[in-house]
Amino acid sequence: MKLVILDRDGTINEDRDDYVKSPDEWVPIPGSLEAIARLNHAGWHTVVATNQSGLARGLFDMATLNAIHARMNRELAEVGGRIDAVFFCPHGPDDGCTCRKPLPGLFTTIGERYGVPLRETYAVGDSLRDLQAGVAAGCAPHLVRTGKGASLDAAALRALVKEVPHVVIHPDLAGFAQQLIQRERHQRGDADEADSVFVKLK
Repeated sequence: MKLVILDRDGTINEDRDDYVKSPDEWVPIPGSLEAIARLNHAGWHTVVATNQSGLARGLFDMATLNAIHARMNRELAEVGGRIDAVFFCPHGPDDGCTCRKPLPGLFTTIGERYGVPLRETYAVGDSLRDLQAGVAAGCAPHLVRTGKGASLDAAALRALVKEVPHVVIHPDLAGFAQQLIQRERHQRGDADEADSVFVKLK
């Protein structure tokens, strides 16, 4: 099973300093949904691992979180993509859990649930803690320069690379998908194969 573990806020959808608190506040990053569809059509399963401390802070409830993810799934379906599952940490930073990134609890749960060796998976996120959690679980770390990643200056980026030496950096999720799919094609010897074109259904 080919598996990619994605962060949510700042990777798939626009990040907000005041948290994504309703379906209306969930806004996809341009090209991110199509990137997930491309991965799916290339045989990759995609799951989300996300900190959602807004639950612990009382900013939204489980029904609202489910509604946010229902919107994400609807919009993905419109471009031919899907997220297999969403794994989330509902705790605050002082709750002492093992699932809040940068700890690897969400990732190890995903590995156990799918029976996949995490060393064969990719962890994609926009922040250091996403990468730290992935690396701690054995995943290959990939940074996207959207969300928090977009605000990293040269010095901050060097510090992140020093912290996570094997990180691969992409402009966005579409760039990650493009590189992964092209690498697979090259390994198969069909690097010139064209993509299917995904368009949003009216």
